Amino acid sequence: MAIGGSPEQNFFEDILKRESGLVLTPERGYLLETRLLPVAYRHGLDGLSGMALKLKATNDPELLREVVEAMALGDTAFFRDYAAFQKLQHDILPRLIMARAAAKTLHIWSVACGSGQEPYSVAMLLLESGLILNEWKIDIDATDISQEALTHARGGVYTQLEVQRGLPAKYLVKYFTQDGPKWHIKPEVRDMVRFSPGNLIISAGSTGACDLILCRNVLQNFDTPTQMKVLQSLKSSLRRDGVLMLGLGETALGVFKPVDEANGIFGVEGLS
Repeated sequence: MAIGGSPEQNFFEDILKRESGLVLTPERGYLLETRLLPVAYRHGLDGLSGMALKLKATNDPELLREVVEAMALGDTAFFRDYAAFQKLQHDILPRLIMARAAAKTLHIWSVACGSGQEPYSVAMLLLESGLILNEWKIDIDATDISQEALTHARGGVYTQLEVQRGLPAKYLVKYFTQDGPKWHIKPEVRDMVRFSPGNLIISAGSTGACDLILCRNVLQNFDTPTQMKVLQSLKSSLRRDGVLMLGLGETALGVFKPVDEANGIFGVEGLS
């Protein structure tokens, strides 16, 4: 039964906003039941009402974490919005490589990485560039609020449906091995990415100076003040000539300058 507008919905909306910045829009209200009821039943609670009562009485940190993580799970895919990744491969990465040619280092951060498809997509593009063979130091940090998503990502094992969503066949053959119905990403790709917990609202700037930040289809989950806060924090983590990639249709609210806005690409100073 839908609980739209109920005290329980208001309670969980407040929790999500406070703990993760997520805003539950009316059209996504159904997610409360589809994602939180399994959490409630796993803890032996009587639905959302029972779970709200327990949190109000005990503020159980483990239950609170599970609630936030369940609601924060996002949709992700390999090479999501392929044209944007083509721009990354053929324009943005070559520019960054040229700019870092002397130091031979690149630091990339995938924000809200979900189950790992995005950072692994970037790692494959970098392997295609030949940088690893030329002794570059490549750091790819990938963070997410969900421990479940991070466990999936670290394992690097995907279903047939997951690899079919956006992954070019040539990369599937080259960078994955099949084991029955599962596909395992090869160690040469998996070992390029470092996964760790991260909450944009608490510690957005914790990864250090980055050359490229991917924060795609994340801002749409926040209200405007929270978006501004996150963007300002990301700006403090990006080098002056670095690049920020947002999701298609997301805006940088004037915090960053557009480089290729149609593909969600922005910079602190723009690119010459």
